[in-house]
Amino acid sequence: MPPRPLAIGPAGHAAAHAIERTRTARGYSQRQLAARVTALGRPMTFTALSRIERTVRRCDIDDLVAIATALGIAPQALLAGDLTPSWAAEASEI
Repeated sequence: MPPRPLAIGPAGHAAAHAIERTRTARGYSQRQLAARVTALGRPMTFTALSRIERTVRRCDIDDLVAIATALGIAPQALLAGDLTPSWAAEASEI
């Protein structure tokens, strides 16, 4: 029996959403960002990037660093996504 893939956790989901938000804020299409990542020496197709953003595919650390570099931000910025539980965010607004 093949091994079961690991589930994507909260940090993975937050990073995926941060990648998509930053990409769109920079005005890059998935194809453009994938090409920039590839030009940095980390081959990536737009399909792979799409799967990362949709949390269908895990984003490994090398992908994360290359994507962050291509976006012109520190990898930590993608990892720092909004990990605050919704109840904590609501409480801080009171």
